[in-house]
Amino acid sequence: MAMEETLSRIRSAASNAGARDERARQIADAIRALGRYRWVGVYDVNAELVSIIAWSGPGAPAYPTFPVTKGLTSSAIREKSPVVVGDVHSDPRYLTAFGSTLSEIIIPILDPRDSRVIGTIDVESEEANAFSATDQERLERSASAALALWVDA
Repeated sequence: MAMEETLSRIRSAASNAGARDERARQIADAIRALGRYRWVGVYDVNAELVSIIAWSGPGAPAYPTFPVTKGLTSSAIREKSPVVVGDVHSDPRYLTAFGSTLSEIIIPILDPRDSRVIGTIDVESEEANAFSATDQERLERSASAALALWVDA
């Protein structure tokens, strides 16, 4: 699927008036279809907690809700920029390595009104060092297209 078609699908799902969790699942599915991704999660972020909205991939999230101060996500929230880990087993910020995940990227979604992190897209791969600069750029574009899940963009 071409990137522009994927972005169009994500924007359409995000702005659809349907149930938010179903829209988020459609977005996770579209992002997962972009490449060699094992698992994609769409998370909501507030002042204290990070909570899963939807996911695409095998199994269920190991941490459906966790404090904003834990794990790789806390770095993405604090730095307001993507966190890329080529080998999750060697990164002390990783809560626990699950299944066949070897690398991960977390893309923060910023509220355009105040630059506060309001959500994240978490993408996992079964390949070590799976996320190139091109992958990061297209996942950032996907996360921006999903902004309407949180705000009228």
